[in-house]
Amino acid sequence: MSNIVTENIIQCEALTKIYTGLDVAVLNGIDLHVTSGEQIAIVGASGSGKSTLLHLLGGLDQPSGGQVKLMNQALAGLSETQKGVLRNQSLGFVYQFHHLLPEFTALENVALPLLIRRTARAQAMAQAAEMLTKVGLQHRLEHMPGELSGGERQRAALARALVTKPQCILADEPTGNLDRVTAHQVFDLLLDINQAQNTSLIVVTHDLQLAAKLQRQYQLVDGRLQDLNA
Repeated sequence: MSNIVTENIIQCEALTKIYTGLDVAVLNGIDLHVTSGEQIAIVGASGSGKSTLLHLLGGLDQPSGGQVKLMNQALAGLSETQKGVLRNQSLGFVYQFHHLLPEFTALENVALPLLIRRTARAQAMAQAAEMLTKVGLQHRLEHMPGELSGGERQRAALARALVTKPQCILADEPTGNLDRVTAHQVFDLLLDINQAQNTSLIVVTHDLQLAAKLQRQYQLVDGRLQDLNA
């Protein structure tokens, strides 16, 4: 019998999003249940609502209907400050564009989420250096983002998302700005971290070949999730 404890990470029920001025719901009754260590890919056409869904799951946007629970806490019942704390404790975000701060080194960028937690600076820097080493950037700690290649910047962004040891990574087209070889390297790195830390992955991608590497695949069509594994 397995000793692994399955924990509810993200749950959404009947999730709906309608933007002002649009007659059709971008998301229309989405149900999704993510447990610890699960790997989920969400694919779909441009404009289908993939990024919107990810923002709702991460508490970065408000749904028009339905609910989202993060670590068994209903986001609708939390203040913006409380949601921010819960996000910092539980989630890591990776985007198509790295969003590294150009005036800080790679080490400082990765340490930022820990410093926001009020972790002691020396400890934050040590943990950031450890995570950058895990993603193969131990020789780039003091480099500015402008001195890094596209793949290196995305690895640094991944290190920043992982440095707090979150329960779940929300990745929005994390390889969309990279060449195919580098994209597969970054994607495989995500899967390695998933295995090593039992971190759940929810990855939005247009790349079906990359999506096939994950355990579960869904397609977003007409505001609804279709289970491609069914």
